[in-house]
Amino acid sequence: MASFLPADVARARAETPGCTGAAHFNNAGSALPPSRVTDTMVDYLRHEALVGGYEAAAEAAERTEAVYASVARLLNADVDDIALTDNATRSWQAVFYALPFKAGDRILTSRAEYASNAIAFLQIARRTGARVEVVADDDAGQLDVDDLRARIDDDVKLVAVSHVPTQGGLVNPAEAIGAVTSAAGIPYLLDACQSAGQLDLDVTRIRCDALSATGRKYLRGPRGTGFLYVHPRLRDRLEPAMLDLYSASWESPTEYVVHPTAKRFEVWERDFAAVLGLGAAVDYALEWGLPAIEERVAAMAATMRSRFGEIPGVRVHDVGARRCGLVSFSLAGLPAEQVKARLTEAKINTSVTHAVSAQYDFTARGLPDLVRASVHYYNNDDEIDLLVREVTRLAQDSRSS
Repeated sequence: MASFLPADVARARAETPGCTGAAHFNNAGSALPPSRVTDTMVDYLRHEALVGGYEAAAEAAERTEAVYASVARLLNADVDDIALTDNATRSWQAVFYALPFKAGDRILTSRAEYASNAIAFLQIARRTGARVEVVADDDAGQLDVDDLRARIDDDVKLVAVSHVPTQGGLVNPAEAIGAVTSAAGIPYLLDACQSAGQLDLDVTRIRCDALSATGRKYLRGPRGTGFLYVHPRLRDRLEPAMLDLYSASWESPTEYVVHPTAKRFEVWERDFAAVLGLGAAVDYALEWGLPAIEERVAAMAATMRSRFGEIPGVRVHDVGARRCGLVSFSLAGLPAEQVKARLTEAKINTSVTHAVSAQYDFTARGLPDLVRASVHYYNNDDEIDLLVREVTRLAQDSRSS
């Protein structure tokens, strides 16, 4: 499918029961699942309740293994490079905390980096004496690849970047970053939590060594799911910080062997209903086609930014040469939490990105807490009209008060 037609949008909405409850612009938080995902999970749970947990898992073994193939197809990766986890943070941490750092080592990251990642950097820096450095942004507001290249030396042990940050529509230049890191032989960890499901990701093109993502955001999967891609060039050098009888085998009373594939980053116990729901969500996205999804989401977000820009008192804060489905804005005289609350009363779902979640960027740009409206392909023009009307009304009320 090259692009979405009106009939496609109507079908997507018909297959998404949540579309009848509210105008959902919190897709970068947790998108509305299609019926297929919910039905997959509920059907499995009902069957599990009848036959038993181990028995249901054994019956679903082939379906569970197929999820790895679906995620691999999503990323253009090999099946052995995929691990399934319970969230994106655990995926990211599984690689980061397996990397050896020592005093004098340098970790390079982006100004747009998310709090969870930054806290992990600081923890390791405090433990080991490694240093965290924030690469500058260029004039467009994205990571400056020239500055990154200039910082590369033998002390740099990791480049870790958020592809799409939590605070807006920026898409960092992942492929250009990969060209720098691959040439230097430096591990490159890409946080694709906000991009998986809305952008057409190809790890061979990006050249990252590891990529972490979640199911609940743009992939429209269940909460409590995530996945991890790790290329053998990095994976073979890493032993996870924690192992169990699934991620490693106990060969003798004194010996163990780590799993040869990315499953070394998993543990034995899992939510099988959620895993199957994730697989259903990935397959559903692949059926629509990620290029078509990316095109529609970006176009709708561009329309929203343009219309917000026409409202006196509203300021859009998205930056970057390339932008995606997240739209961040502020309203003069009205705190972000109040804007969100008023929109909720009008049955419009948005979220707030707080300054503490991305301090490097918020501090550098002097930003307040931001309202974030994130679109998906099942949103339609009527919903954008509703959001713009409500924000316009709020702006008028704020000016008159």
